[in-house]
Amino acid sequence: MTVSWIGAVVGLALAIILILYKLNPVYSLLLGTIVGAVIGGANMVQTTDIVVAGTQSVMGTVVRVLAAGVLAGVMMESGAANVIAKTIVEKLGERFAIVSLALSTMVITAVGVFIPVAVLIVAPIALEVGSRMKISKLALLVALSGGGKAGNIISPNPNTIAAAHGFGLELSDVMIADFIPALFGLAMAILLATLLKSKGEIASKEDLIAIKADEQPAPEHLPSFGQAIVTPLVAVVLLLLNPIGSIFKIGILEKVQLDAMYILPIAGLIGMLAMKKGRYVLAYTKNGMARMTDVVLILIGAGAIGGLITSSTLPKLFVSLIQHSGISGTFLAPVAGILMAAATASTSTGVILATGSFGKSILSFGVAPLAAAVMVHTGATVIDHLPHGNYFHVTANAMNMDLSARMKSVAYETAVGLTMTVVATIMYGFMFG
Repeated sequence: MTVSWIGAVVGLALAIILILYKLNPVYSLLLGTIVGAVIGGANMVQTTDIVVAGTQSVMGTVVRVLAAGVLAGVMMESGAANVIAKTIVEKLGERFAIVSLALSTMVITAVGVFIPVAVLIVAPIALEVGSRMKISKLALLVALSGGGKAGNIISPNPNTIAAAHGFGLELSDVMIADFIPALFGLAMAILLATLLKSKGEIASKEDLIAIKADEQPAPEHLPSFGQAIVTPLVAVVLLLLNPIGSIFKIGILEKVQLDAMYILPIAGLIGMLAMKKGRYVLAYTKNGMARMTDVVLILIGAGAIGGLITSSTLPKLFVSLIQHSGISGTFLAPVAGILMAAATASTSTGVILATGSFGKSILSFGVAPLAAAVMVHTGATVIDHLPHGNYFHVTANAMNMDLSARMKSVAYETAVGLTMTVVATIMYGFMFG
């Protein structure tokens, strides 16, 4: 069943409008899919088939995201992420405050902590340092958010899993390929934050008191840094076994076919034992699963509307327009990531929509799957922090900012995402793609 491109556009537009009006994103996406399919010419049975096919297409990603909940639960609930962040800031010292804050947010996001949670973890440290060093809250947020964006594209988080699965790749391949763009993103975040140190309201003790009132209590016994780092180290080592075997032609490692579905829970459990917190396995996994539930539901909704777009004539229309315009088809990958993430104000949802809706069209221009995944993934970080998404408001509260103050950082966060996208497009779209 092929529906009209008009139906796909109307369905996507309706979903975006409903999200902007604060209807639950899952219902917004599902309702947009149904209305768009009907307007596009599908009957009720065909509409059901489109929804079912679309949601089924993301089940591989959903399973891996649920598995990642074990690692995320261990890192967040045990206090391991807090310990890593504090250690980085303490070791680099206040002289390199901006660098340490951006780097710590990057690292704890890279080890599997969600970027909003990473900002929440580092925010009290940032405000405390900022109040002593007379650094503006705007600069602190740009450092934290920019560092988080850089870490987010090299992490086993849902967005990276979606990018890998969307183009049939191993998770480790996408994480490795995103590393250099992530470094450029980190550098841009540090540069911008440094330039903004005196611009806007200076962080104060009052800000710290305000956010600590809403802060969750820390675990009773925090692990040491050595214990805290075990979980991410095990995950990285296991994820790299197959790539290392392929590069160096090590037969036994080449045969290792450990999917992220196995690796992430194993790393979480090993880390839990290293921190001597095995008795909390039920609590950590329960909380990890709870943190993934909203993500999974949104992925299902995104899969549905992705199914609508895929079954419509819209992708072919895009391909035709690009071909007639003379623009390189390579640009479809980053543009798809940018637009879809901006529409949903979510990196992971944007990646799902971009890969599911335009993946085949991107590959039809001769773009390699890895290049496509990296460009879509980095593109999804450019405008994923808009006010109709949860991240905008979570980070505003974390820094004790009102909405107008929070809006001032949007352009700088966009610059960080755009830097990573430009680097990724040059590297994989034109140099090595």
